[in-house]
Amino acid sequence: MTHRVLIVEDEEKIADVLRDYLRRDGYETFHLGRGDQVVDWVRHNGCDLVLLDLMLPGRSGLDICQELRTFSDTAIIMVTARVDEIDRLLGLALQADDYICKPFSPREVVARVHAVLRRTTRRDSRDTPTSNAQDPAAGTATLVLDPDRWSASLGGRDLGLTAVEFQLLRVLASQPGRIYSRDQLMDAMYRDEHIVADRTVDSHVKKLRRKIARVMGEHELIHSVYGVGYKYEE
Repeated sequence: MTHRVLIVEDEEKIADVLRDYLRRDGYETFHLGRGDQVVDWVRHNGCDLVLLDLMLPGRSGLDICQELRTFSDTAIIMVTARVDEIDRLLGLALQADDYICKPFSPREVVARVHAVLRRTTRRDSRDTPTSNAQDPAAGTATLVLDPDRWSASLGGRDLGLTAVEFQLLRVLASQPGRIYSRDQLMDAMYRDEHIVADRTVDSHVKKLRRKIARVMGEHELIHSVYGVGYKYEE
């Protein structure tokens, strides 16, 4: 299957280079130069991944990412020259799947696109039972974490996690029963960031629980400990 990649970049030279490298690797590419064109384009055409510049005429990449997430699971990789701390945090909080800073190597971008699509394509099959999956209703599905692919599966069914969600689950599941405070989880999720609100962790936990529930039903793996934090228990 040929993957469709939408390049949203107002600098034509950068867009041309990305387009050439992606096409050479077998991707079908499209290009938009304005931010206010993106949401309607995705609604009407669809794609597998959006390479989304942060600074765009018409509308910012952060606003676009936020609206896309209200109706689409399309993979999103932020591409930007703005590397200050708060932009990176906002991009992750809005559920971008990856974040690339300019200047970059086109080969690195292609590798990131490939890795993200490999991870997120499995999201499409997460609601299809597999022959080796255990009974989720019984709460016996085995959690498997693959740090090389940043992917997690329960009973053989991929959860389709973002990078931040994977890191959150990996920390919690590394010591079942241990209670982690929000500060501890923030330090683990954002190793080089410090300006993160408590509600950001709560938001990621909520989304992670929702994805686990698609496999496990009402059987919870992540438990809230009032006034303290969260723990993982099967």
